[in-house]
Amino acid sequence: MTDLTTPPAAVLLPAVRDFLSRPRQLFIGGKWIDAVAGETFETRDPATGEVLTTVARGRAADVDRAVAAARRAYEGEWSLWTPAQRQRLLYRVGEALYSRAEEFAQLESLDNGKPATVAQAVDVTWSAELFLYYAGWATKIEGSTVTPSVPWAPGARFHAYTLREPVGVVGAIVPWNFPLVMAAFKVPVALATGNTVILKPAEQTPLTALLLAEVLAEAGLPDGVFNVVTGYGDAGAAIAGHDDVDKVAFTGSTEVGKLIVDAAKGNLKKVSLELGGKSPQVVYADADLEAAIPGTASGFLFNQGQTCTAGTRILVEDRIFDEFTQGVAEVAKATRLGPGLDPATEMGPLVSEEQFARVSGYISQGLQDGARALTGGGRHGDRGYFIEPTVLVDVDSSFSVYREEIFGPVVVATPFNAAAGVRSAANDTPYGLAASVWTSNLSKAHRTAAEIKAGTVWINCHNAFDCAIPFGGYKQSGWGRELGAAAIEEFTQIKAVNILL
Repeated sequence: MTDLTTPPAAVLLPAVRDFLSRPRQLFIGGKWIDAVAGETFETRDPATGEVLTTVARGRAADVDRAVAAARRAYEGEWSLWTPAQRQRLLYRVGEALYSRAEEFAQLESLDNGKPATVAQAVDVTWSAELFLYYAGWATKIEGSTVTPSVPWAPGARFHAYTLREPVGVVGAIVPWNFPLVMAAFKVPVALATGNTVILKPAEQTPLTALLLAEVLAEAGLPDGVFNVVTGYGDAGAAIAGHDDVDKVAFTGSTEVGKLIVDAAKGNLKKVSLELGGKSPQVVYADADLEAAIPGTASGFLFNQGQTCTAGTRILVEDRIFDEFTQGVAEVAKATRLGPGLDPATEMGPLVSEEQFARVSGYISQGLQDGARALTGGGRHGDRGYFIEPTVLVDVDSSFSVYREEIFGPVVVATPFNAAAGVRSAANDTPYGLAASVWTSNLSKAHRTAAEIKAGTVWINCHNAFDCAIPFGGYKQSGWGRELGAAAIEEFTQIKAVNILL
């Protein structure tokens, strides 16, 4: 792994330099304003640890202002917009994301650490496509007619129908691993269905949420329809517990998700949760190893392993275990680490010093418990928050590295016997977000997919998302679904109307 932690040769766009040159404010009611308390915090480049800019720290009082602005907009001008108007606005936003893709990608790379090439090809492109996808949905939200049979009114005639209406004011709380994409999982569908939004980005990565606010305002969104409150967990808690917020859409850890549920019970607001995972990648001996070895490696290395769907438990059929794991270790070892703005970088740093310490602690504990590292196991370089891609074997299912979500470029590999089956090992986790199966046998692929308790199962691929495919988890990986038509249900409610003729 070549040391690429020196400053990259890539030159920042003037627009990015300008964006970082000024302290960033909250976006509430269509205006950029300071926090009530006047507090700010710093956001840092994880490749160097250096400060990028300062950002307003919103607290409960600022959430109150944002919710009030969102409520006024919901009951005012926004309620008069037609589906076609919402469609055109979301289309303009999607096209603006494409036209400013490099700007968004550089900001995301600086704030999060991921390679800018990946941020542009994946994060910004996908976010743009989500705005375009839900633009199309805005004009296709429909109710239905019902022919009632009311048993206690024989001979009476009724006309009944249903309406699918917006929920109201939505609080969207998103994590730091995919700041723009996770906002795009929520914001366009919320707006397409006629809701208003308060977006709370993670304190580690607030910048692209603020740039998104600029884009939405420039596209012509009415004041108050979209608001951004930057800050720490107390701001998110204020949104989750606010009595005038009608729904919370949260992506993050299972532990925080449970706190969201507890906070939401005050007014029984609607809640959707996309939470943690410890996803298995099942590899059969008949798999195409030339595809499966780099494919499974990518499954845990993508986005520095900071992915809720990361395939961090590789379950390999015993008769190819040594060959396969050595191959994965070689791919991991060859990965080029460096700052995200360097075009040669394949994997960037972890997002923060806190996350670096967390991942390092898991690796140390795993080695102490008896795991063996085929590659990695330590820090890369002496600057920034870089962790070597790590492949661990000789791992017992009781080890914390096997059971807990690490959120870093760390994978455990364990063998299984085909005759005994893989169902038990694959489901040996409190999570059920995603999984992948690698095999050349179609029947085996379908059978194993049916056995795994997870919201998404990929066959001969991993992290193969699409705007139209619903995404969400079983067990402690969450409630509800995002993406596709399923997300429309999460951001609307059904009203039944029955008329006696």
